[in-house]
Amino acid sequence: MNIKMKASSLEPITGSLNKSLAVAHGDGIGPEIMDAVLHVLRNVAPELDILPVTMGERAYQDGHQAGIPPETWAALAERPILLKSPMTTPQGGGYKSVNVTLRKTLGLYANVRPCVAYHPFITSAHPGMNVVIVRENEEDTYGGIEHRQTDEVVQCLKLITRPGCERIVRYAFDYAVANKRRKVTCMTKDNIMKMTDGLFHTVFNEIAAEYPKIESDHRIIDIGAARLATRPTDFDVIVTPNLYGDIISDIAAEITGSIGLAPSSNIGLHGAMFEAVHGSAPDIAGKNIANPSGLLLASVLMLVHMGQVEAAQTIHNAWLRTLEDGLHTRDMFNEVSSKRCVGTREFAHAVTERLGQLPERMPPVSYEAKIPTAPTTALPPSSHVRQSKTLDGVDVFLDWHKDGRHPEELAEILKAAAPEDMRLAVITNRGVKVWPDGHPNTFCTDHWRCRFLASDGAMSRPRIGELLQRLDQHDLDVVKTENLYRFDGQRGYSAAQGE
Repeated sequence: MNIKMKASSLEPITGSLNKSLAVAHGDGIGPEIMDAVLHVLRNVAPELDILPVTMGERAYQDGHQAGIPPETWAALAERPILLKSPMTTPQGGGYKSVNVTLRKTLGLYANVRPCVAYHPFITSAHPGMNVVIVRENEEDTYGGIEHRQTDEVVQCLKLITRPGCERIVRYAFDYAVANKRRKVTCMTKDNIMKMTDGLFHTVFNEIAAEYPKIESDHRIIDIGAARLATRPTDFDVIVTPNLYGDIISDIAAEITGSIGLAPSSNIGLHGAMFEAVHGSAPDIAGKNIANPSGLLLASVLMLVHMGQVEAAQTIHNAWLRTLEDGLHTRDMFNEVSSKRCVGTREFAHAVTERLGQLPERMPPVSYEAKIPTAPTTALPPSSHVRQSKTLDGVDVFLDWHKDGRHPEELAEILKAAAPEDMRLAVITNRGVKVWPDGHPNTFCTDHWRCRFLASDGAMSRPRIGELLQRLDQHDLDVVKTENLYRFDGQRGYSAAQGE
């Protein structure tokens, strides 16, 4: 049997010892899997002080757009540890995701998702897989800053900050050290997004140099995700920006054998939230067939974080023994190792019956009695020195939909509108240069980026205001502007072809 399961595979960076937590039962299958998990927890750690809180569909129905009422925020201020079942965000505009709101409001910047294969008890194409995804949890496109700018074009802002990169990358390396991991891999798309993803990669390289005993490397996200799906044993700890981490952690969880097994911890300086990776699955809600394993293993992560290591390993080992004994929920059931297909409640009772037992064919889990390093204090000050900033010009984005949409015609209007000390450098449409010397086959929408640079020397902000007034006098609809800065003489904006 080829199982390479590290004893600390589910061990997070932890906080201080305590016994109080908040519990949100969630939506869809959430209430039934939470009841199953609480049944196990009460049999192992009856001293836990558990406070149920309301969030999700019920809160949305009561008029709370973020799905979290004031009394729940008050409870979380008193109990900074939350065990949460999956939530359903209503369709349509105006509603905010509970998960995203909790992560950003509470500063839960590190999302840690261990993905372990339990072959042959759970069918997996990659028996030795044991990968941890460390995902930045607050930034990137998940800021949810979107705008409809023209009749045809909407935008989503991708925001990556140096402090955000520094703390998630440092967390990934600290996690690797605390959990005796050998390597941290960074995944970005900085061959295309050279500034946003480029910053993440740059910071990764800077911090990796501080951990010479931990191997480090970088993969472009597309080939990295492909290799993760086909050769996951090449990886150990992976750190990524928010969107990529969300995608590849689901891929990793699924190829272990079942996404229903995957736990997730969300860690910040002042609190933590623990949940299953999977969603609320309303189509199977109330049928007693959902797998509570993801949430149960999330509770194991939570117990370790709380310093309740004996309870954590007792539950984890009982869960492993249940798998070995072939008592599986529907999503785990297979003809090779399954002996009986059980429901949600029955699976929880099976785990409870095996408390105190160890697995016989898989390595038992043993968590250290001491609390490992935790992000409970401010991160080390950044060595980055603020750079001098000078203004080169401005990108003006226009809603221009005149029949024919000829870039040459637009360029003539723009040149006539520009002040004498300002020149039109380039026009792009969806990032493709269309003037000067654009290709006649390039498709154009009604959204145009028009770059103006100072004719001689640096641009001044008042001159940009004058430019906008003159564009308005020419009946041009400005939907957005972006100032073009240099930092210590280096361009802080992407080049536009043909400048």
